Amino acid sequence: MNIIELIATISAWIVIGWLTNFLYTKQEVRPTLWKVLLIIFIGFFTFSINWQMFNSYIKIPILPLGVWILYAVFKNKSKKWELYRPFAWLGFYANFIFLIALLLALPFNHFIYPESEFETYISNIENASVVNIHPSAKDSSLDKERLKKQTPFLSDELVQSHEWYLEMELNKHSKKVVERFPYQLIGFSTKWGSGLKTVVYLEKDGKGILISTKNKQLYFRSEHSLIKGGN
Repeated sequence: MNIIELIATISAWIVIGWLTNFLYTKQEVRPTLWKVLLIIFIGFFTFSINWQMFNSYIKIPILPLGVWILYAVFKNKSKKWELYRPFAWLGFYANFIFLIALLLALPFNHFIYPESEFETYISNIENASVVNIHPSAKDSSLDKERLKKQTPFLSDELVQSHEWYLEMELNKHSKKVVERFPYQLIGFSTKWGSGLKTVVYLEKDGKGILISTKNKQLYFRSEHSLIKGGN
């Protein structure tokens, strides 16, 4: 969860809290507060479908399972059901409050943390370095100054996974095994507040950068090698 999604979630909880207080103070006979919170929690359960938008999965509530469960519990206790029913439905509609908050946050999230920009995934490289993760790698170090200069010119290209796989298959019986990405970048940080968890690999020529996130992979290509001593 990044900072934008966190703000959206907190805002949704504030709205739910305000609605809970509004319904509670409106009741002529006020139920026990912890029971109200429990009813809202149970009402929150729904049958939902997942929908992908901007590489984020959002849940769209369809059936109020929690409300149905509570109705079954209180069907022979009409007075209690009348007392708790608004809070049960509040639990169900709370799903839509979170949904609306997330939908409002997505455009801001996409604008502040562009998914195709290198700086979103690798922002601070002051403590960055490269480590060898394959025997074919040579002793090398990260050229930080060149990386800083190249960053605005790095271009996002399609991950050639099929071609890379064929190349690996053709060379797997070779006595000299050469790994396409024998280096890993460590010690860097992503853009502040993005909440991204990334693993970054450098190509053997030092020009290609493969970024793996939870949802996808991105490949960036530099005009010049970003490592020293590795060519």
